[in-house]
Amino acid sequence: MDLFNGNCVVKKKKSNRVRRGVCFLLFYVVIFLGYQYYEKKVEERIRHEDMIYVTNECLKVGDWKCAEKNVRELLESEPNDTNLQMHMAGILFEQERYKECINYIEKLTFKHEDLDYLVEKSKALEQEMEQLGVEKSMHFRLEFDGGPSKKDVMEALAVLEVAYDSISNLFDFLPENKMSLVLYQEKEYQGVGARPEWVAAVFDGKLRVPVNLMAYREVYRPVLFHELTHSFVRAMTRSNVPCWMNEGIAQVIDGSHNNEERPTGATPSIEALRKSFVNETNTEKAKKLYWFSKRMVEELLLRNGGGTEAFRIFAKCLQDLRKLGTDGALQKHYGTTAKDLLESIR
Repeated sequence: MDLFNGNCVVKKKKSNRVRRGVCFLLFYVVIFLGYQYYEKKVEERIRHEDMIYVTNECLKVGDWKCAEKNVRELLESEPNDTNLQMHMAGILFEQERYKECINYIEKLTFKHEDLDYLVEKSKALEQEMEQLGVEKSMHFRLEFDGGPSKKDVMEALAVLEVAYDSISNLFDFLPENKMSLVLYQEKEYQGVGARPEWVAAVFDGKLRVPVNLMAYREVYRPVLFHELTHSFVRAMTRSNVPCWMNEGIAQVIDGSHNNEERPTGATPSIEALRKSFVNETNTEKAKKLYWFSKRMVEELLLRNGGGTEAFRIFAKCLQDLRKLGTDGALQKHYGTTAKDLLESIR
């Protein structure tokens, strides 16, 4: 019995050792596989974050091909992400792929006012592309209605190319994509949305200029410089720019309002200077908003000498609006806020 029991004990000890060995082996296998899984997840997360960063950078500089490639890849892993879907719609719109943009939005399962705007705008622009004549230059696509003279069309393109070189040098910035100009006679080509009579030209993603201005060289040249500046600002920032910064820099560059006397009456509020001036139907109030905008931007430029470097610092301030906000960007580059800047020119 003792021998039997002894043998039994020996067998039990061997069996336990085997079990323990198997358990340890399984434990290490599980740890190894778990570590590999964790490493894979970490790599995927890092890659995902890198892709988001690259996508944002592509969006910031208007590299739409890069942005589209990355957003499509992100959508493969997150097909129901509404933010990505809205970016995709916007990217198609920016590439002038209006029919694709409309079809894409119509297949989405959610509604948003920005998407409604893209559909409305895409339909209007698609119609324009079918109806308007087209001329092209190195950096521009000019559309026109009413059969303007070849001289007017080519003059507009020539002025725009000169303005393009000047502004790109001032800001040390080259837009990624061609820019569009609409030279119109009929009101239907003024762009989506009503605006007051005092507004001659407008930039709404395209530069829209009435063809009758081309008869007045002293008028249309600054107008084209002005609207092209808005186009550059949009290409540089891809964010909401306070109207005083946008209109102020455009007036400085077009040079048509130099030496104007200060308007009488109370100083406008920062809020009035921030929102779009196009909504202001009173011409005198609009003039005041433009005057103070120009003075505020001139003050910023003068703080850095007013030369080319001053314009490049201003451009960097515009580009920082997206991540820092208006006052954050102004503090970084000029050590001031919008309110304090307005106070300084009262």
